[in-house]
Amino acid sequence: MIGFFDSGLGGLTILKEVIKILPQYSYIYFSDNARTPYGSRNQETI
Repeated sequence: MIGFFDSGLGGLTILKEVIKILPQYSYIYFSDNARTPYGSRNQETI
């Protein structure tokens, strides 16, 4: 399984293309719009 973590929804475009190239794998996509931006947060919080 290949996982995608995205801070928005733009990664869905990338995921769609990866699935075209590598259809033999399973994928999971997690989008986190509620807790962004991450820049001001420390590693423990993220």
